[in-house]
Amino acid sequence: MQKRKISILGSTGSIGTQALDIIESSGRYELFALTCNSRIDDIVRQTEKFSPRFVVVSDETKYSALKSALSHTTTKVLSGMSGLVEVVTHPEVDIVLTSVVGNIGLVPTIEAIKAGKIIALANKETLVTAGEIIMPLARAHGSTILPVDSEHSAIFQCLNGESGDTVDKILLTASGGAFRDFTREEITHKKAIEALKHPNWSMGQKITIDSATLMNKGLEFIEAKWLFDVAIDQIEVLVHPQSIIHSMVQFKDHSIMAQLGVPDMRVPIIYALDYPKRFPNNVKPLDFMTLNALTFSKPDLSRFPCLGIAIDSLRKGGVAPTVMNAANEVLVDAYLKDQIGFYDISDSIQKVMAEFETISHPNIEQILWADQETRERVSHLLKR
Repeated sequence: MQKRKISILGSTGSIGTQALDIIESSGRYELFALTCNSRIDDIVRQTEKFSPRFVVVSDETKYSALKSALSHTTTKVLSGMSGLVEVVTHPEVDIVLTSVVGNIGLVPTIEAIKAGKIIALANKETLVTAGEIIMPLARAHGSTILPVDSEHSAIFQCLNGESGDTVDKILLTASGGAFRDFTREEITHKKAIEALKHPNWSMGQKITIDSATLMNKGLEFIEAKWLFDVAIDQIEVLVHPQSIIHSMVQFKDHSIMAQLGVPDMRVPIIYALDYPKRFPNNVKPLDFMTLNALTFSKPDLSRFPCLGIAIDSLRKGGVAPTVMNAANEVLVDAYLKDQIGFYDISDSIQKVMAEFETISHPNIEQILWADQETRERVSHLLKR
């Protein structure tokens, strides 16, 4: 079997490092390129271990240091957006795993789609900010987008072989995050260090905070709308604390299909990299005899307003999801640094969104402008 060649955007993050473990243990893939933003020490270690053809640091100020650190290897070192685009569009690349955080993943993903690559998508911002552009583009260029989020992977698997016009509703499950059992008054005083103690999943800091605010589920709501071509009212969020059912699809005949498994991000990563095949792996199988109950409830938007804010941004359309997403990124970073409180995140997002000019059906340049403009506005707001 010919090995698939993979470029990983964001190899030093949570998804990237787990993907590297999978690549190492399976023997089914060839690592073509690694990229990072600025974590030079980490990517040097990865390069020495995996010997990729290319390494890219998106922070161009780190290029000289990285090139010097890898001078003893045969790996070619690139930098900036041009470097990212080169390693995702290279003719030899089969799969591009986009696991970077933020809108820096948007342009490389678009270029990889234009090159007809398989996209293993773990970068939420691509569809949150530009889903209206991305999905038609993928169809036009014959590029397959395979979701890496556990929830979207579950939905994708439930829909495999089904006709889209038979779908009644997508049931998007949420763990509820670290604060799911606390009152609003209790949550008000919670610091980031407590929000990072997710009861089920091992993830990066930003996504773990988003899980605590339910913004993560709001972003996934937007992604689901574009990925699966459904109406907003066809998506329902259910809080499922056990994180065993990763999501469900209800069909028009009222049959429901669900995808179950242990809460382990390696499962959707492996599925995306191997699709459409399935191979044995070393992930712990689900033991039904150890399950006491599977429970579900409606999300409480009074305690977790970020979910409602994200859905509202989707209804408004245009650059509203971009503004919402960019504001959230800056504010989550401030929360992680203990500069603001938990509910300052949602309050400030709403404030910035209310003041932002509407741009309907934006192009990529307008999306990138709105993203940068929002970040600057939120930074000024934080200083005040």
